[in-house]
Amino acid sequence: MQALSRHHSIFFLILRRLRAPLILLIVLFAIAVLGLTLAPGPVVDGRTSYLSFFHAFYFISYTATTIGFGEIPYTFSDQQRLWVIFSIYLSVIGWAYTLGAVFGLLSDRNLRQAIAMQRFVRAVRRLREPFYLVCGYGETGRLICQALDRMGVRAVVVEIDENKVGELDLHAYAVDVPALCADAGNPETLKFAGLTHPSCIGVIALTNDDATNLAIAITARLLAPRLPALCRAEHDATADNMASFGTRHIINPFERFSETLALSLHAPKASQLLGWLTGVPGTEVEQRRDPPRGNWIVCGHGRFGRLMVSAMDAEAVPVTIIDLDPKPDGVHRWIQGDGTGALALRQAGVDSATGIVCGTSSDTDNLSIAVTARELNPGLFVIVRQNHESNRALFDAYDADITVVPSRVIGHECIAILSTPLLVPFLTEVRARDEHWCGTQLAHLTGRLGWQVPEIRSERINLSRAPALYRRLMRGETITLGMLLRSPSDREQTLACEVLYLDRDDDDHLLMPAADTPLRAGDELLLAGRRSALNDVGLIIAHEHTLAFILTGKDLPGGWVWERLARRGASPSPDAPR
Repeated sequence: MQALSRHHSIFFLILRRLRAPLILLIVLFAIAVLGLTLAPGPVVDGRTSYLSFFHAFYFISYTATTIGFGEIPYTFSDQQRLWVIFSIYLSVIGWAYTLGAVFGLLSDRNLRQAIAMQRFVRAVRRLREPFYLVCGYGETGRLICQALDRMGVRAVVVEIDENKVGELDLHAYAVDVPALCADAGNPETLKFAGLTHPSCIGVIALTNDDATNLAIAITARLLAPRLPALCRAEHDATADNMASFGTRHIINPFERFSETLALSLHAPKASQLLGWLTGVPGTEVEQRRDPPRGNWIVCGHGRFGRLMVSAMDAEAVPVTIIDLDPKPDGVHRWIQGDGTGALALRQAGVDSATGIVCGTSSDTDNLSIAVTARELNPGLFVIVRQNHESNRALFDAYDADITVVPSRVIGHECIAILSTPLLVPFLTEVRARDEHWCGTQLAHLTGRLGWQVPEIRSERINLSRAPALYRRLMRGETITLGMLLRSPSDREQTLACEVLYLDRDDDDHLLMPAADTPLRAGDELLLAGRRSALNDVGLIIAHEHTLAFILTGKDLPGGWVWERLARRGASPSPDAPR
């Protein structure tokens, strides 16, 4: 930060740019003052008077600045007035040149960047709350910042597009979000943005350029190795390179969706369970039909299309590919075209197909393919790729079976990782379970909590997060999950939340633990449920009076004085018979 102050000082930058105008003004003032001291004044007491340097400088100063006081200390002579006229026009020329230089400096892009940089660095330096460094404020970055704002976590943004940085002021964030228009791939920029700041708790690389995201991952690994990094990567080579540097979370939106599609074809209930757990909290999950098995058509064989084909190959689903540049491989059937016309779709067998993937890089083409294909086959299962969030209204109006939005795929996964890191191992465990188990758990969870996406939260049983529960467990008390998840207002009522995962230090992790599972100090619970219920859980484990009521049904007195009186009243009298 000190180096930044030295190299980006606004004061010295202005002085360098205004060096010539300032020197010119000084010279002109010096000439005017000197001439005024040499010009003979009126005769006073028989002697010709002359102005001192002080009086000459005083008069030239208020004359040049158009303040306009009178002639001092005596009325000027004609020679002095003639010199003053010359000085006035001389100063007008100097001030005109100087003001032109000032206006030119104010419109200079480098100066504006330096001012913005210094203001940004000061804002980051003053941060005392934990914050995430978000690189890239596109559609995904905006989702992440909004989610962090709802979670009460600060964010610092670095974005190379000046227009996107300006959009930050249009969004109603609860707290100011410091933002800098700069290249996030530059290590110095990341240092200025707070990468090495003690309050920085993570780096999120979400730019649309894999090389920049890789540079961010490498910089974070070398300059701040303890910070977790979440990086977007759309190419396998980039993902492998990030992994070699120890990047903890690498997200490829197309790969994630291809895994989801493969899971939907192989285990529809597991796919629905994962979708219900990783959606946006509070939104209603539609009980959509599952992708059918049968003949599929994939339009567009780019990065997205190739992953879709690979996912279907893994499930032994026959695929016909429509692409402008067909590459026959001896395995799939290829049709040359873009899929927007009925001819190519009929050649691909749309009449007998069960599903179609509209996966080109053009939103217009994808919608055109989807509309044409469904007119030819109304029962077709349609998956549409939406590239830009600005076209959301069009895709909502079409109502495809599945709309793939890369920014939302990345955003939802990042939010899940940031809000509850324990969700990642839980989802990994779920993917390894069979369809019957997933179907049973989905029915149980949605039966209790409904189809609205629940909030996910983790609670660790330690002295800082759960002091009341921690102390009881350390005293040797046995407390089970069923005993804990009771309503503080009515202990006979069960809270509207479920424990999904129990993480223990000895690797004795439990998936969907039973209600009679005893708790241990140091356990971390992954909970899903309504916000009010999760807030009640936090209250129960933190406050002794609430926990005591849940466990015993007794409403203990509150406050130090009442507790002392209660203990004294409960103690036996020394005269009482024994």
